[in-house]
Amino acid sequence: MDKGRLEAFSDGVIAIIITIMVLELHVPHTATLASVQPLLPVFISYVLSFIYVGIYWNNHHHTMQVVKSVNGAVLWANMHLLFWLSLVPFVSGWMGENNFSKWPTIFYGIVLIMNAFAYYLLMVTLLKHEGKGSLLAKAIGKDWKGKISPAIYAVAIAIAWFNPCISFILYAVVAAIWFIPDRRIENKVLEDQHN
Repeated sequence: MDKGRLEAFSDGVIAIIITIMVLELHVPHTATLASVQPLLPVFISYVLSFIYVGIYWNNHHHTMQVVKSVNGAVLWANMHLLFWLSLVPFVSGWMGENNFSKWPTIFYGIVLIMNAFAYYLLMVTLLKHEGKGSLLAKAIGKDWKGKISPAIYAVAIAIAWFNPCISFILYAVVAAIWFIPDRRIENKVLEDQHN
């Protein structure tokens, strides 16, 4: 199957997810700085969630650049990822509205860890479809970021029982790790073009 429709659909869903998140930012009814202060937790939560959704979109885009085609299993794995991404606005808003309290912060971490699992499942499905000698397989390599992220999420979820603010910081650390562009796929594409 052609991968174009999967890319277009995924781009559309991710754009809607970001739109839903920004709609959670309510405009203050007065023009004072004091009226903005209660919105800061929601805004901070939005910024982190926007970065996360952007990271997933970026990685999805780069992955699809080296994939030649998709099959039914890949389509369902992609839908699974989009499902978990679609929950980001809910947990982000809940966490921000409740000033990073225990349960919203725990559920935010659960959604993050499930997104990581869903992306891993998509990669496994794509690798099975593309083959071990594919450009994607060469580009992914050891994927240390993909292995360390769920571990940090799990620690953050456990810590949220006692100190949700530290959990939020750990979620931000994972985002920072992924925010630095991963050049593996780009480098393999360039290398493949030169050969």
